[in-house]
Amino acid sequence: MNIYYNELIQKIDQHVAYLTFELDNPLLLSESLIEFIVNEIAKLKLHVLKEGFASIEDEIDFFKKLKPNIIAKLIYYNAIYKIETKRPHGCDKLKKKYLNKELSKLKRFFESNLEFYKYYRTNSTYLDIKYFVRGKHDIKLCLDTYYFESDHSFSTSHDYKVAKIIANDLIQFYLEDQKKNLSSKRNNPKSASVINWTASKTALIELIYALHSKAVIDYGNSNIKVITKAFATLFDIDLGDFYHTYLELRNRKNNRTKFLDSLRDSLIKKMDDLDEQ
Repeated sequence: MNIYYNELIQKIDQHVAYLTFELDNPLLLSESLIEFIVNEIAKLKLHVLKEGFASIEDEIDFFKKLKPNIIAKLIYYNAIYKIETKRPHGCDKLKKKYLNKELSKLKRFFESNLEFYKYYRTNSTYLDIKYFVRGKHDIKLCLDTYYFESDHSFSTSHDYKVAKIIANDLIQFYLEDQKKNLSSKRNNPKSASVINWTASKTALIELIYALHSKAVIDYGNSNIKVITKAFATLFDIDLGDFYHTYLELRNRKNNRTKFLDSLRDSLIKKMDDLDEQ
């Protein structure tokens, strides 16, 4: 099971990395990943039902550690999709209020499940048989209604709750990062850009590295970090781990300069159109 699981989680992580690189829009990214992960979970379920587990310990390990890590990704991207579709378009104060409201939801879940948080965070095991073995649920442990509606052949009473804990940590980080971005813009109004970069971040990084390789900025004396920071300031955009993005560009199987090629084609077309007038 662990070999199959490790291959599956690697496949999912690689696909997440690929789509994150290709899609800069959080809505499109989340939508694509939700569909992909749902399909992979369906395959995992068929594998589990067919192969079963060699021991109770293996079953506990799967429902306590392995399955929740995959389900957490689904919960996370589904949450991001909902957050972004409902995000207000008003002033920063309104946006911050919305983000705080979403953070409050995470806090309420934590407070409602405090005892299980303690159990899970301290790596306790004394209730594992009741929590993470199919058909061993205990009604006295305050089960969620969700469990009674789930497929008990592929669920235990608390595997989904573990996934929620993992996902909520990621969601909290996302929301706090969004708040930080709002505060940064408010505290540095002079850095606010009057022009916006509306292509993908990947495209901008491709352009930056092209300019750097041609040594057309400061006669080639400026390093890539300085140039990237200048562009990030100009467009008021966070380019994140730009070097990792560059490595992704290098590893493309086809058309490593996709954006630069499109620039050239677009300019030539415009010139040709003007010649025909």
